[in-house]
Amino acid sequence: MRLIRTLVAGCSIWIVLAGNLHAQNTPARRFPSVPRWGGNAEEEPRVGSAAHRRSIINSLPLDRLTPAARTQILEIAENPTLFRQLPSQAITCDRDMFLFLTRNPDVLVGLWDLMEITKVQSRRLGPYQIEAQDGVGTVCSVDLVYGDASQHIFVVDGSYDGKMTPTPIRGKGVFVLHSSYAKGSDGQTTVSGTLDCFVQLESLGIDLIARTLSPIIGRSADSNFMQTAHFIAQVSQSSSHNPSAMLDIADRLPQVEPPIRKAFADTIVTVARRGQPAGRSSSTRSTVADSSNQESSEMARSDSRANAYNR
Repeated sequence: MRLIRTLVAGCSIWIVLAGNLHAQNTPARRFPSVPRWGGNAEEEPRVGSAAHRRSIINSLPLDRLTPAARTQILEIAENPTLFRQLPSQAITCDRDMFLFLTRNPDVLVGLWDLMEITKVQSRRLGPYQIEAQDGVGTVCSVDLVYGDASQHIFVVDGSYDGKMTPTPIRGKGVFVLHSSYAKGSDGQTTVSGTLDCFVQLESLGIDLIARTLSPIIGRSADSNFMQTAHFIAQVSQSSSHNPSAMLDIADRLPQVEPPIRKAFADTIVTVARRGQPAGRSSSTRSTVADSSNQESSEMARSDSRANAYNR
């Protein structure tokens, strides 16, 4: 199960180290907190059914992807070993922070490394490509092939070559994150998200084991998905309430390249400025203002990222 765990783990904000998957025979579940996703209760196909999976595939912006990315996605999504739609999560989180962490999961790994709660090591292969390994035989690469404010598509390729198996095991995954945003009367943004997971394993034996243990795997995935979502909310909240401390953390993040640390600091500044009440102390305003003056060009670049990315 370590390989399945890593495939889901490598996948981004709500997914980094998020857990495992559930088999295709998952009981019907609906997640109404994500607007515009699915029809009414009478019209919706059963979650996890072939019709449901086809509806997800049909909703993907495949015409905006390169032929290679489109082929890669369809080869996995049209013939998955496992499928799981993780329960919808709703968190109070700044939109820019949510999008930044979704597209830069190495920042989450760096935060957890700084907190000494993970042994995972990651490195960037490209602007939206990351490789991660757990040190005990599992390696995966995560490729964000498409992203806009409401949808992100990740393709993950992983392998396990450790003590638990006599030969290496390989697997691939396509993960589709749907998200929506609502601003409350208090000015705070609620981000709702659902993650659709397609996993394809290359070993028949592992296939059978994964299906047999699917109830346990599914509960693990749901729990870790929820915990990751709440951690994201805490990062956003801390950026709003204590930007000075968060900027210090951003400057010390391990496993994160300097340009990404700088962009993280920009996002912290943006969140802090939005969250400032009228009576905030001048010292905090000064800290945020000084940082924002230095980072204005990077914030513009970050804003352009928040619109869309595809390849």
